Amino acid sequence: MAHDQDDTTARGEGARVTAIPKGHRVTGDARAALVPQLRARYESGESIRAIATSLGRSYGFVHAVLLDGGVTLRGRGGAVRRRPKAST
Repeated sequence: MAHDQDDTTARGEGARVTAIPKGHRVTGDARAALVPQLRARYESGESIRAIATSLGRSYGFVHAVLLDGGVTLRGRGGAVRRRPKAST
């Protein structure tokens, strides 16, 4: 099956990433082209989960692409759970 570049990634820095067909392997240059686009979205405050949903890919895929691209990930956020102190 032939696959169009337009269906997987947008070209260039300012271009928007479009949905990537599920099961389509994204490697090499196509994966490298995703890094600056996903980095910009993540660093502007969008969550990994939101990016993954918009791309039609898994959380793990987006997470791995960001890590491969050297992006420093934010902490998980939310309240820190602490154990109640044991009474003595």
